[in-house]
This record gives sequence, C-alpha cells and structure tokens, in this order.
Amino acid sequence: MAPDSIVTAAATRLGTLRNFVDGRFVDGGRPFDVFNPVDGSVHAQALEADAATVDAAVLAARAALNGPWGRMPVAERRRLLTRVADRIDERFEEFLAAEIADTGKPHHLASHLDIPRGAANFRVFADAIANVPTECFEMDTPDGRKALNYALRKPLGVVAIISPWNLPLLLMTWKVAPALACGNTVVVKPSEETPSTATLLADVMREVGIPEGVFNLVHGFGPDSAGEFLTRHAGVDAITFTGETRTGAAIMKAAADGVKGLSFELGGKNPGIVFADADFDAAVGGIAHAVFANTGQVCLAPERIYVERPIFDRFVAGLKARAEALKIGRPHDEGTNFGPLISAEHRRKVLAYYALAVEEGATVVTGGGVPEFGDERDGGFFVQPTVWTGLAEDARCVKEEIFGPVCHVTPFDREEEAVAMANDTVYGLASTIWTTDLNRAHRVARAMEAGITWVNCWFLRDLRTPFGGMKMSGIGREGGVHSLNFYSEPVNICIKL
Repeated sequence: MAPDSIVTAAATRLGTLRNFVDGRFVDGGRPFDVFNPVDGSVHAQALEADAATVDAAVLAARAALNGPWGRMPVAERRRLLTRVADRIDERFEEFLAAEIADTGKPHHLASHLDIPRGAANFRVFADAIANVPTECFEMDTPDGRKALNYALRKPLGVVAIISPWNLPLLLMTWKVAPALACGNTVVVKPSEETPSTATLLADVMREVGIPEGVFNLVHGFGPDSAGEFLTRHAGVDAITFTGETRTGAAIMKAAADGVKGLSFELGGKNPGIVFADADFDAAVGGIAHAVFANTGQVCLAPERIYVERPIFDRFVAGLKARAEALKIGRPHDEGTNFGPLISAEHRRKVLAYYALAVEEGATVVTGGGVPEFGDERDGGFFVQPTVWTGLAEDARCVKEEIFGPVCHVTPFDREEEAVAMANDTVYGLASTIWTTDLNRAHRVARAMEAGITWVNCWFLRDLRTPFGGMKMSGIGREGGVHSLNFYSEPVNICIKL
C-alpha cells in the first residue's frame, strides 16, 4: 500500500477522533483541527472533552477498579497486555501512518523507534510485573514468639496520564503499560497536537478485550479544558506527566489539594562534553545525531556542547558538515532524515531563539533560518538545523530550553571547567560524555548532575534502568521496577505466629 493510501485508510477507519469512555467511543464536544506539520494542512479533527466527559471517564475508571479488572489474576492481565502489543504490531502500518500524519517525522524514525517501542513497552512491563519482588521479614515478639511481615503491591487507583507530542505513542505507552500492569485504571490525555495514535490505541484496547473503564481517553487542551479538568478531578489518585517544566509546576499546584501522587519528566538543557582524546568521528556523528534527531524535539537532546580546545575548531567544522548534510523533506521521501517542527506556534518559539542568539552575540556557524522548497512544504513548520558559537555562559540561549534542532558549542581547557559549566543549570535531565579515557569516563559521569549520563553514546536505553530528572527536570523515576514502584502502593501484612 502506498504511503498516501495508508494515511487515507487510517483516517477513514478512525473518522473524527473521538473520546473513549467506559469501553466505547463517544460523540460530543467541540471539534478542533489537527495539523500536518509537513504542509500545515488539517489532516483530522478531534473532539474536545468537556468537564462532563472527563468526569464520566474518571467515574468509569473508578468503577473498573471494583469490576473484573480489579479481580483479574496477574497472569490474565499480562496476557491482555501482551495481546495489546501484538495488535499494535498487526496494525503497524495504521499506527505508523497516524504518527507520521500528526508529527511529520521521517518514516525511518517512526518505523524504527516510535511504533516498535510503543508495542515493546507493553511486553516489557507485562514481564516486569511477573518478576518484581516484595519484602518478607520474620521478627521476634515481646512474648518470645515470632511474627511474619510481608509486603503486597496494590494499585494506586485511577491514574491520569498526560503525554507529550514529540514521541506520542512511545511516551504514552511508557506510562500506560506499567500503570495497567500494576492493576490501575487510566484516563489518558494526549497532546492536542498528536491525538491520532492514542485514538488507535483505544481501538486496540477495545479489540483485545481490555475490560470497560480500564483505559479511557480524553482529547483537548490544558487550561480550562480536558487537562485541567483531569488534574483537578477529586477522583484521580495519581498524575504522571511528561512535558515542559512550567506545565509541570501548574499540575503540581492543581494536585496539591488532593495530595495526589506525582511522577514528572520535565524539561532539560542538556550538556555534551567532548574531550580531545575522544574517537573524533564517533563523537561528531554522535553529537550531531543527538542534537538533530527528531528535529531536536527530544527532551534528552544536548543543546550545550563543551569541546576541549585542541579539537574545538575541527569539531565545529565537522558538526557544521553533518548539519548541512541532513536531508530535509517529506516523511516518505527517499533519504529524508530531518522533518518539521510540530506546529506553527512551536516554530515561532524556535525562530525567536534563533533571532535572540544573534542579538546576544552568537556566531551562526550554520542554519538560523527557514528552508525554502518552492512547493507545499513552504506551508509547513520547517526550520534549518543550526549551530552557534561565541555566546556567554549566562546568555538566555545557553540557559533556556529551546527544544529545536540547535546547539551552542563552547571550548574548554580543563576537565573541572567543563564539569562546572555542564552543571551550571537549573535542569538535570541528561548528559553525554565522549572520551577514550576509562578513568575519566567514570569520574566525569559520576560528577554530572543529571538523571542519566551516556558515555560515548546517546539515547541507548535499557528499559529496566531508572529514568528521570534532577532539579527542575522532574520528580521520580520510571523504568523497570522503578515504574512499578510508582504505579503500585506497598502495604505490609503482619501475622503473629
């Protein structure tokens, strides 16, 4: 099937992107447009959930906790979650077409990362829940006998999941899968920019027999819309959110009255450090990939690169060449490896930083503007991959998260200097270090104030390991048992023997 026909088939099957409540798609709500970032056209419409729809979703989730889902053996939950993964694989082309239509990302990226990882998350956590340990202690009692204490994991209850637009299916299922594995029920609010794969996932949940009310989906926006209605709802027991720090702070305030559990993966202004002894070609290629992958719309991407002075000029030249070699184009065009930004609004933000960097004194090594195509792509949301040098460390473009295909490169002379500059930020999400000195690799990685540090690589993830940020980059950890620890409540049972 040709790419255009796949998109058409997926859109026909979905129709208007409706809310999914208590096991069925529901009508009602104000329609809003969903844009294709490649050409700016409207490719779908979704229905905005009002307060009554959100309330119905939460009530359905609450009822499901006391229904078949709450009584279901772990083995059966695991079977259903594995079946969800299988069904995503079986409908792979539909999910792929929907993801590309919403995001405009290259076919190669979405087909090798977004959709496979979205399915894999269900298998990973279906396995994890079968192998997670709990505690058991024997204690002496005052009367000379003994007591046995053992722990059980109970679900938190109704979990609100608010997911972002940059990796829509992957990051949504990264939360949905462990939440369901632990026996919770969920109400999902995807980004208004990317509602299509979430709607497909709701259809899959219905197809495979996930009980009614276990998975609910509400579309809409943040303030005075589905997002605010959900986070303020008294029937929600916990909230998990991936997105910008400012929105996370607003959700914290909304959740405070109900003392809800929170798990946040927020913004970052991530550093990369390249030492002179690094494998030069690997470092240039790795940093270029980290900066420009997904058009820079990755929370883990390094926007600040610190390069040891002896290789600084050569490294900047190499990074420039890599940026200029990127093929900007339509998702299905041969060789396309650089797509558009998600929206006109986000492009305005990124271009404002491009202009600000010049005002702050940056040298624009390459990029800094908007590509011209002479076709429908001129109506899309493209920007040029960009490299800067020459800014002071206190410049706004060095301190503030841009979330676009751009980095600033700074020279350094001493290891301690590089570490100090890398850590001089309110964020603490990720870092990447490039060196062939094993002692230095361990030493500098340990010194990084970040939730995850890569050495001689980037975005290499073992899904069992802890993932999350420090400082203003988040609260809590996800991944493997760390996700299960958030989505379940340990309780102790004490039996006197």
